[in-house]
Amino acid sequence: MGQTIREMIEQMEKDTLSPYATLSQNSRGRDVDEPQCDIRPLFQRDRDRILHCKSFRRLKNKTQVFLTPQGDHYRTRLSHTLEVSQNARTLAKALRLNEDLAEAIALGHDLGHTPFGHAGEAQLNSMCDLGFSHSEQSVRIVEKLEKGGQGLNLTWEVRDGIRNHQTEGSPATPEGQIVRLSDKIAYLHSDIDDAIRAGILCEEDLPLQVRQTLGMNTTERLDKLIHDVIITSKDSPKIRMSEEIDQAMSELRKYMFSHVYKDSVAKVEEVKAKRMIRELYEHYDDHPDDLPERYLQAIFDGTPTETVICDYISGMTDQYAIYKFNEYFMPKAWEVDGF
Repeated sequence: MGQTIREMIEQMEKDTLSPYATLSQNSRGRDVDEPQCDIRPLFQRDRDRILHCKSFRRLKNKTQVFLTPQGDHYRTRLSHTLEVSQNARTLAKALRLNEDLAEAIALGHDLGHTPFGHAGEAQLNSMCDLGFSHSEQSVRIVEKLEKGGQGLNLTWEVRDGIRNHQTEGSPATPEGQIVRLSDKIAYLHSDIDDAIRAGILCEEDLPLQVRQTLGMNTTERLDKLIHDVIITSKDSPKIRMSEEIDQAMSELRKYMFSHVYKDSVAKVEEVKAKRMIRELYEHYDDHPDDLPERYLQAIFDGTPTETVICDYISGMTDQYAIYKFNEYFMPKAWEVDGF
């Protein structure tokens, strides 16, 4: 009997990818063993599972940076995820690393994000004694919450990359390191673009020295950053930027935090968003019976109530959180018989 398509692809990986690449056939596997697909290697199969899950579809209605913006061209959590994926695939292909693994990690890295972006995440973290982190919640989703509590049974390498995608993370694979940098590159590039579109800043407001180093517009900066990662990381197990570019990017992040992320007219609405998350959390803490049946079952089965509340609220889209807030806290019209 001849090779399956999957086995042919695995052999192609072995023959053509970098010695530092994570080969599909060398994966540490899944928590629950299952038969292999005859067409798709493990990481490609993981990518498809993420792409088809409900949590991924909900990202289209979750805030990236600007809450409920008036306009169709501002990024959502989904468009951000796709931009991270594109950056990661470009880098992985150029460095001869495993493109399927990089793409799977990128598509799954923000599945656990709350409604209203980092404002919602910060509020849940402050309310829950066990803490809340969107990266850990993303792992919890793919391990336990998706598919009615079965999880997606993803490989260890994909879950490790999702867990460690933030700046302070330390991914175990070079593909995970790619996503970690791709995320930073994507959100800086897109957040500047959205802030300019919103009239919060203009190109000339950005520090001149940073612009001279990275590029004089968003397109030049994206091109510069991607090229620098490729040049600096070629034939190396470590994915990194050059010292000069890394320093300039750090300066740009500091500027964005002080002028956009923490102090801009677009962030004023975050006070209302945090209040909404706080009120919902307190309501479910006081009235757990208002949680859907499967979340009540999770409490009955021994999951801490605060974890279950975080599961439910963090899974909401912006619109659904507003809808539930209105249901519990806004007065409703009523009528008396005869009037």
